Amino acid sequence: MSLNCGIVGLPNVGKSTIFSALTSAPAEAANYPFCTIDPNVGMVNVPDSRLDKIVELIPTEKVIPAAFEFVDIAGLVAGASKGEGLGNRFLASIREVGVLAHVVRCFENSDIIHVNNKIDPIDDISTINIELAFSDLDTVTKRHDKMAKSGRINKDQKKLNETLLPLLEKIIAVLEEGQLARSINLKEEELEAVADLHLITLKPVIYVCNVDEDHVSEDNDYVKQVREIATKENAEVVVICGKIESEIAEMDSQEDKNEFLDALGLKESGLNQLVRSAYHILGMRTFFTAGSDENRAWTFKAGFKAPQTAGVIHTDFEKGFIKAEVYNCKDLFEFKTEQKVKEKGKLRIEGKDYVVQDGDVMHFRFNV
Repeated sequence: MSLNCGIVGLPNVGKSTIFSALTSAPAEAANYPFCTIDPNVGMVNVPDSRLDKIVELIPTEKVIPAAFEFVDIAGLVAGASKGEGLGNRFLASIREVGVLAHVVRCFENSDIIHVNNKIDPIDDISTINIELAFSDLDTVTKRHDKMAKSGRINKDQKKLNETLLPLLEKIIAVLEEGQLARSINLKEEELEAVADLHLITLKPVIYVCNVDEDHVSEDNDYVKQVREIATKENAEVVVICGKIESEIAEMDSQEDKNEFLDALGLKESGLNQLVRSAYHILGMRTFFTAGSDENRAWTFKAGFKAPQTAGVIHTDFEKGFIKAEVYNCKDLFEFKTEQKVKEKGKLRIEGKDYVVQDGDVMHFRFNV
């Protein structure tokens, strides 16, 4: 699975505005469909208050947060799976991301054109999902037909066909109804068997409700409709006002941003919630390194053992791994200094079989 998030949705729902606010990188945004053709790619810092606390307790010269990639993909329309609106090109881009942030317009504004000339989140979501399902249907059908028509095959291939063909047929039956492949709740071994197909409708989804300024802290009827759909799909929902997020992104200081959020009655930016949600859905976790030169947040996959995690910093660290000095940042927050952490017996020496935990502060011993 790719470790990035693709921003998708109908044209003119606010995808590029949200992307620009996320990345502080100007993605083209205009009041007409398909102003974005080639995907915009940007790296986004992962908001993590733990790193801020570590900096307070361990002063340093440089602070580097974890980063995460977002991809702004042009709007899809009905018929995209058959090439409408450059659909084939856009669908290919979606296949390359790990999680989808599906932006849904949940506000009224007569000055901003809606591609269907009406605000209807249920219909908008259905349009996108049907096109994604039909795109996957084409992919799965081609694989199924190729396997079914194969001539002379060896025993291993025959055994694979006996297992995989019924699975493909099960997926095809769902996709033909315009439903999502993830609705089948495939087992782990089934997911592995079709992983090379990169099915879009197996990817996890976060529904991003783009609202107006009056509904950032209270759901309007449109958001409630999206939440009902998300509940049925076991998907997550994040509510964002693209206009407000754009204003926040232009502010220079964090203090100004915090005051602005307080005035709106918000604890944090909606975009922060989106970044964290996408990060964790993909099984990404954070460990820290801390010292006078640099405090840094590093990304690793949940379940990584100490040598693999060391390899995130440098491949030599993994090859020559000996031991790791480990404590969790919660211990630092409780005891205030690393010396106290050691005195309380919270600093441990861990070997190659240690499964790294989210929030661990680590120092690696290695020999190259």
